[in-house]
Amino acid sequence: MEEVKYKRVLLKISGEALAGDKHFGLDFEMIGKVAGVIKKAVDMGVQVGVVIGAGNFWRGAKDGGGRMERTRADHMGMLGTAMNCLAVADVLEQHGVPARVQTALEIRAVAEPYVRGRAIHHLEKGRVVIFGCGTGNPFFSTDTAAVLRAAEIGADVILLAKNVDGVYSADPAKNPDAVKYDVITYDEVLAQRLAVMDSTASSLAMDNHIPVLLFALKDPENIIRALRGEKIGTIVKEDTTK
Repeated sequence: MEEVKYKRVLLKISGEALAGDKHFGLDFEMIGKVAGVIKKAVDMGVQVGVVIGAGNFWRGAKDGGGRMERTRADHMGMLGTAMNCLAVADVLEQHGVPARVQTALEIRAVAEPYVRGRAIHHLEKGRVVIFGCGTGNPFFSTDTAAVLRAAEIGADVILLAKNVDGVYSADPAKNPDAVKYDVITYDEVLAQRLAVMDSTASSLAMDNHIPVLLFALKDPENIIRALRGEKIGTIVKEDTTK
């Protein structure tokens, strides 16, 4: 079995990444590529938990802002994540990877309710566990949900797969002089208000000593490179000297 740096990981995938070049809805070609890479990870002996956003369908604070009550808008976002989870689970199973969807809001007809012990049991059996509906609470992002689930299942790292290839000193799309960091501390991220995760998620990761590796999902093979310990993206951790 191939040597890997991380044995149990929490993979956070943005909803936008699942939409691919369509920018809305589901791009099954892209999902298929991601599923193929997750299969490789499972075959390498890695236990994989997944949290998925809903930006390809609905972003509560943004899309409902000023027109809907925030709590209800956020609940709609949670349901959007559930749709993404079911799609990814289906494609994983088409690739021969056993998958279980667990949701923070109970939708028993289509998914298991989230139970920590049951999730860990699935992981130990080689099943991919996909966590839907965020934390189940409004006002919390799916980034925060990813950190929470990572802490609960004892993940070695959070793999933050987004549409950018790392953490920059400024928005590289607006500032050509923006510098990409290879390693940065949580304190620096919070002090500089860098767009890694929201401040709640960053603080929770720092308090629970969980490193976060941010990289671009445009090339899904980056997931495997991360598991092997190759130098990609940006690693966020407590001490950059270690």
